[in-house]
Amino acid sequence: MKLVLAPMEGLVDDIMRDVLTRIGGIDWCVTEFVRVTSTLLPPKMFYRLAPELHRAARTRAGTSVRVQLLGSDPVCLADNAVRAVELGAPAVDLNFGCPAPTVNRHRGGAVLLTEPELLFQIVAAVRASVPKEVPVTAKMRLGYEDKSLALECAQAIERAGADELVVHGRTKVEGYRPPAHWDWIARIRESVNLPVIANGEVWTVEDYHAIRRESGCDTVMIGRGLIAAPDLARRIKAGPGAEPMPWDEMMIWLRDFFEQCRERAEESAYPASRLKQWLGQLKRSYPEAGELFEQVRREKQSAVIAQILA
Repeated sequence: MKLVLAPMEGLVDDIMRDVLTRIGGIDWCVTEFVRVTSTLLPPKMFYRLAPELHRAARTRAGTSVRVQLLGSDPVCLADNAVRAVELGAPAVDLNFGCPAPTVNRHRGGAVLLTEPELLFQIVAAVRASVPKEVPVTAKMRLGYEDKSLALECAQAIERAGADELVVHGRTKVEGYRPPAHWDWIARIRESVNLPVIANGEVWTVEDYHAIRRESGCDTVMIGRGLIAAPDLARRIKAGPGAEPMPWDEMMIWLRDFFEQCRERAEESAYPASRLKQWLGQLKRSYPEAGELFEQVRREKQSAVIAQILA
């Protein structure tokens, strides 16, 4: 049983990875995507999204961090995969699942699921370019507009030499609307011979057991569910009877998160914006988060917000 923290652009950065992995239960993380177009990116671009590369690609808790690439040019993606590995990435993940319209308009993310042959070319180029001991993984949705190419896409990724495949149980058009089609994850798992990781609509311990049961997957990737309930992975690992994190403990982590944001950009709206973003997600699990959100929403000065959190 493995639990993975999902990559989520604009939400799960290195600060969030640091806090969530110290809370516990997460086996590895994947970065926000590094956007690859037509050039070999400088190291600073990788360090910006994955500063953990300065620390052997691990969070302070010792949790491994994989680097995700997004793009459509097989050669350029391969070149940048090599650079990521040279900088210390323990694995390279390829994004075939991002539903963002801007990303899709520029031929990245989920729109590539309309071109199984291109998926094959991308994965094959990256796999051929990085050392064989470095895993090359991919994350896909069930399709772009529909699921008609889901099995073909997964099989193309497998044929190209991927070591692992994460499947988010929705199409691009379905976005994040429930339900996630865990039965389709099972269909994909049965159609390939590489490890498949299930992803989508896991908010509770019960959801975790349900997705494993229905998909047949041993490993589960959790995204928004871990933002809304930061101790979810820890409770899953602890087993039956594990109690949710009390609000008093959650406040300790909120202060830690906010202070790290202040250290990064004290004289800007960034710390307050990030805190409000997280509190908005936490409202699903903690009524107190809604009350705190309203207090923080009215303030812009970090020093005042720090006093509210004290």
